[in-house]
Amino acid sequence: MGYPAAMRDQHTEESAPGPRERRAVTAEEAKALGHPLRQRILRLCRQRELTNKQLADRLGRDPGTVLYHVRQLVEAGLLAQAEVRTGDSGALEKPYRSTTHTWWLSIPVAEAGSTPLEAFQEEFAEAGPDSLRTFARFMLHLSAEDVAELDRRICAVIDEYVETDDRRLDQPVHGGIVVLHRLAE
Repeated sequence: MGYPAAMRDQHTEESAPGPRERRAVTAEEAKALGHPLRQRILRLCRQRELTNKQLADRLGRDPGTVLYHVRQLVEAGLLAQAEVRTGDSGALEKPYRSTTHTWWLSIPVAEAGSTPLEAFQEEFAEAGPDSLRTFARFMLHLSAEDVAELDRRICAVIDEYVETDDRRLDQPVHGGIVVLHRLAE
């Protein structure tokens, strides 16, 4: 999804190259991204074009509910109807595809809230515990500047992979999330 500009843009002379610049999210985009189901729809339609029925089946949700969320994403310009196609039964289908890499949007942490975590939890639950490839759990004492530098460096590494992802489309798709939170005292 991107990281807040205040955390992303701090650089030091000795540090590695920084992450790619992101544009500020619009109010309409922020609203559209404010629901975990919409984030899952975007992720699925980034992998391949899907119809409303295919999305509803995959997400285990009512087609009417999914269509409401699809329309919110279309109105925000994050999802678009792809070319009409003929389905397996011979009926015409209207698939949707992601229009942008939402990764390149800068969404303020306060606006993102826990929605990305909720979407990730649903995706991980669907994939199951055997899907886990790696994780790191840690506790660090960090100043605000340390947090900014850690964020910048993690984002820069992930950006390298995002920018070259089209070279690996023949490989299995992986998802992930990096979250840093202040521990309760």
